[in-house]
Amino acid sequence: MGFRKDFLWGGATAANQCEGGFDQGGRGLANVDLIPIGPDRRSIITGKKKMYNFEEGYFYPAKEAIDMYHHFKEDIALFGEMGYKTYRLSIAWSRIFPKGDETEPNEEGLKFYEDLFKECHKYGIEPLVTITHFDCPMYLIEQYGGWRNRIMIDFYKRLCNVLFTRYKGLVKYWLTFNEINMILHAPFLGAGLCFEEGENEEQVKYQAAHHELVASAEATKIAHEIDPENKVGCMLAAASYYPYSCRPEDVWEARKNDRGNYFFIDVQSKGAYPAYALKDLARKNIEIEMTQDDLEVLKNHTVDFISFSYYASRVAAAEDSNVEKTAGNLFPTIKNPYLQASEWGWQIDPLGLRITMNDLYDRYEKPLFIVENGLGAMDIPDENGYVEDDYRIEYLAAHIQAMKDAVDEDGVDLLGYTSWGCIDLVSAGTGEMKKRYGYIYVDRDNEGNGTLKRSKKKSFHWYKKVIASNGEDLTN
Repeated sequence: MGFRKDFLWGGATAANQCEGGFDQGGRGLANVDLIPIGPDRRSIITGKKKMYNFEEGYFYPAKEAIDMYHHFKEDIALFGEMGYKTYRLSIAWSRIFPKGDETEPNEEGLKFYEDLFKECHKYGIEPLVTITHFDCPMYLIEQYGGWRNRIMIDFYKRLCNVLFTRYKGLVKYWLTFNEINMILHAPFLGAGLCFEEGENEEQVKYQAAHHELVASAEATKIAHEIDPENKVGCMLAAASYYPYSCRPEDVWEARKNDRGNYFFIDVQSKGAYPAYALKDLARKNIEIEMTQDDLEVLKNHTVDFISFSYYASRVAAAEDSNVEKTAGNLFPTIKNPYLQASEWGWQIDPLGLRITMNDLYDRYEKPLFIVENGLGAMDIPDENGYVEDDYRIEYLAAHIQAMKDAVDEDGVDLLGYTSWGCIDLVSAGTGEMKKRYGYIYVDRDNEGNGTLKRSKKKSFHWYKKVIASNGEDLTN
């Protein structure tokens, strides 16, 4: 059988990790501009430390990133050479509405993305657009408190109306919020949240999450009204949890962790807060302010498909104080002794992808779209700038095979696959450039040095072959 004939092969990036041009084209300042590389990054991402302006002694990698703002034609040509069917990218909100609360958009920003989308279509590439990918205008954070404030729903609806109207016919696949569940682990990234000392952070995070869930449903409603051809998906940072042992307490802990992730998609896909979530919120004395209109829009405007990122599986234990931990996507997990790990400690588990796909498809019975997957590694180019990244090919081939198994043997409906960081870019978690995911090497280091020259890695040619064979030829 294999993948469907119209399977959407491609790659994924985010505006704040690749675009640069932070002060060009009328763009306003965004939260991600103000997250430096270095030891303070984690405390800023989690909302513990406020950084509302650029400060001396810090390097801010998102300001220039890999300068795709000026290189997008060159980059998209390379994507076209690989044979991409789709390219996932995100909109920088502050490029469209520099402060976020204006009534009229910035035409220069709209034109930039229009040109970019047209360039994609020139190569037969269908844009897959994330409306908000860890991106919030700083003005909305300073003046309104970010997504803790219900007024953000109105500002987001205005953004969506503009995007869906302007790009009708150019974009038909949309994602509302990137890794929406990460609001619980990286609230400044996910929702522009900063906390005051003594504040009930869980209360604030879940209220902000409710506002994003309502905004997502409103976006789905608007998208379908403006163009019935639009397809709108949610986006989850996915990783099925394994119990640390067969102790029932560990099994239950893994189940609870899975539910904590799936809560967001339960609402976006099924249209209501699940009973377990309401009970859990009540136990924590968290009272979410929600209106009858909120409940109606959530119920009536669910997503068309489920998209997700997958890098590694996770492990859960009822008591984890004495077990070894390792790194993961934005937050750590228990080390799995049966798995190897990347240079950054992320556990490599292709079968875990198949398990996650089955979990999601069984739970929601909607088409799936894998929109992030890849291996962050310290690539070393030779004297000619060539990277022999067999380790990346091995990782990706194993995960694509797991995808095929889920489709062929388990009957999962899969729309497409966009590997993460298809061109080297700034890491969201660490701010590093040396943590590379791409098929295309970018001459740029952690301190912002380098020519920004693009060059093809070995995996570039391998992925081109994979796409041409619709995933049948995974040989190196």
